[in-house]
Amino acid sequence: MFANRYTALVDACTLVSAPRRDLLLTLAEAEFFRVRWSQRILDETRAALDKIFAERGFADAPTRAARSVDAMHQAFPEALVEAHASVAALKFGLPDANDEHVLAAAVPTQAKAVVTENINDFPAAILGPLNIEARTADEFIADTIALDEGKAVATIRTLRIRLKRPEMSAEDYLRSLEAHGLFVTASILSGHAESI
Repeated sequence: MFANRYTALVDACTLVSAPRRDLLLTLAEAEFFRVRWSQRILDETRAALDKIFAERGFADAPTRAARSVDAMHQAFPEALVEAHASVAALKFGLPDANDEHVLAAAVPTQAKAVVTENINDFPAAILGPLNIEARTADEFIADTIALDEGKAVATIRTLRIRLKRPEMSAEDYLRSLEAHGLFVTASILSGHAESI
């Protein structure tokens, strides 16, 4: 449907939040867009999840983190992109040199968006000439829903019903989205609370 037209590279800082990750990947699975990431992004996601699980007191934090990332990779094997050595060696001039690898993955896959919570690290002055824009997960998801609200709401309902630990009512789910910074998304979906 829409997936043939739009590719988004998702940064690790977005993937570490389970509600953001689940919602993005559910919309990608429904073919609203093509999702992409690099091995380094997956490694950063795994390390961040390991830390989060350890802080929550889980003795098996590394196993939980690996399981989450492996599930993503198994669900979207085509999402993994490798930058050609010539692109990987490029320096784009981002404010944080540690983010250069994100653009090095976005460029060869012709991503139109980098979905990241670190918007200031991806200035439009640098991304614009590459025909890429930086979007927060909230902005990106809200715009994705607007492509076809009916299909998106039905897709999100399926996601909510699938949640088991814990199960969530539509209102609980909307509160969870807000708790994870998805305010615009929650606001849009609140108009469809009976359908999600």
